[in-house]
Amino acid sequence: MSVTVRGHIVKIGNSQGIRIPKALLEQSGIGTDVEIEVQHQTLVIRSVKQPRLGWEEAFSAMAAQGDDALLDEELTTDWELTEWEW
Repeated sequence: MSVTVRGHIVKIGNSQGIRIPKALLEQSGIGTDVEIEVQHQTLVIRSVKQPRLGWEEAFSAMAAQGDDALLDEELTTDWELTEWEW
């Protein structure tokens, strides 16, 4: 269900802002960090994407199951053996 709310732009220091009602934030799923962009003269506000969210738990589960081993054998070149210094 779409809800339209009127608001006012207010001065916040050297910037300007709006207050977003709690009900709209809950309905949209927007958290504390947002991305804001202009699309066709419209402001679009959305939650910040967190592409690696949950990776730590997934890698811990992989390690616990022994699924974190390399699939390919390690390859060493002559250059690495003779030229490379650690």
